[in-house]
Amino acid sequence: MAYQDLREFISVLEKEGELKRIKVEVDSELEITEITDRVSKAYGPALLFENVKGYNMPVLINAFGSVKRMSMALGVKSLDDIAQEVTDLLEIKDNVPRSMWDKVKMLPKLAELSSFMPKIVKKAPCQEVVDYEPSLDILPILKCWPKDAGKFITLPQVYTRDPETGKRNVGMYRMQVYDSQTTGMHWHMHHDGAENYRKNCKLGRATEVAVALGGDPVITYAATAPLPKDIDELIFAGFLRKKSVELVKCKTVDLEVPADAEIVIEGYVNPGETRVEGPFGDHTGYYSLAGEFPVFHVQCITYRRDAIYPATIVGKPPQEDCYMALATERIFLPLLKFQLPEIVDMHLPMEGVFHNCVLVSIKKSYPGHARKVMNALWGMGQMMFAKFIIVVDEDVNVQNVSEVMWKVFNNVDPRRDTVIVDGPLEVLDHSAPLPLYGAKMGIDATRKWRSEGHLREWPEDIKMSPEIKELVDKRWSEYEIDL
Repeated sequence: MAYQDLREFISVLEKEGELKRIKVEVDSELEITEITDRVSKAYGPALLFENVKGYNMPVLINAFGSVKRMSMALGVKSLDDIAQEVTDLLEIKDNVPRSMWDKVKMLPKLAELSSFMPKIVKKAPCQEVVDYEPSLDILPILKCWPKDAGKFITLPQVYTRDPETGKRNVGMYRMQVYDSQTTGMHWHMHHDGAENYRKNCKLGRATEVAVALGGDPVITYAATAPLPKDIDELIFAGFLRKKSVELVKCKTVDLEVPADAEIVIEGYVNPGETRVEGPFGDHTGYYSLAGEFPVFHVQCITYRRDAIYPATIVGKPPQEDCYMALATERIFLPLLKFQLPEIVDMHLPMEGVFHNCVLVSIKKSYPGHARKVMNALWGMGQMMFAKFIIVVDEDVNVQNVSEVMWKVFNNVDPRRDTVIVDGPLEVLDHSAPLPLYGAKMGIDATRKWRSEGHLREWPEDIKMSPEIKELVDKRWSEYEIDL
């Protein structure tokens, strides 16, 4: 299903018992974070803080903070339902129609795809109030951790345009508030938004930026998705929600934003202008270091009259960003399988905070197959940031981290079965000797063959005979064992 806006999503969450309204006054500096962190660690509900000290806007947080709520946000019962839809689309791409009848059979699906294109509207709820003398002070922006450099906008959809192609990009980058009209723009060099900025710098002109907060939660998720550069995030959002995203033109920049957003911040980033940004408490569980980043200047803020401020906190897992990463894992698995058919399943465990660890099971077909998969994954988009890739056999459940570790501890000869390579790393990896660059390890935890240098016989797995298993199944009630 497609949600009309954030408040419809809130209503559905409340009906499902997934939302708690907090009516007592709370402080946006540290207090909301401490409350939310306790709730997220206890796998609790989304929170709507209705009485934030000094502000008229309520704060919604932890809305994506469980598998159920993440699935609800994307309008499905299971995240794997979306994966199946992606698989169906890939089958269209892979099966070129060979006859007129084949083409006719594909028309309904192609027509459905065309309906996902964004549409422009003239009036929008996000522009009920237009402020050309804006101040960020009206927004209940959170300061999350004691040693954070200040308040940070943590759940923004950041819109830019490629000055060469005109193509839109939507990403999610934290924004430190410097004062009432300027913030940092945390563009890492690998981000598409940063590439658009660099292109504008070469042309000697400012980069126009629009920052949308709220709207259908699908759009918020799409801003985080690791899409190929030329894939429009809003078309992807339309595919997920099965309905095109309605856009409205901004008031002061040549960009369009979701019409049903809660708040839109319009402005620009001057070429070459930077300022120290950070430190910031991050999902690694440490404060990310301060660094020089571009400066965003606010020139207009538009919003609904009864706007809701959506936010998230970032810190030690589990937090709601873990569930957004889980959605990415399940949704994009078919794309990995499309390029690497030997892959059975993949998991990005919470302990690896997205980029640090990838667990993958494969149908092993030849000597060195696991190493081939490791190197292929390191060469694919944001997989290049994976610091550890662990490969296991197809019968291992990679969703069970304990089972994978059992295979690692028992199947791996450290000298033979590990590979260390140098390459790009996520900028938040504080363990790397250099920013953005360091070592990565691949671990082959598959059963070893003689052709891979294992000269001894590989032991057989312990398995109970099917007859005894069937017998015990039938007699289980007789044993009166309560499990």
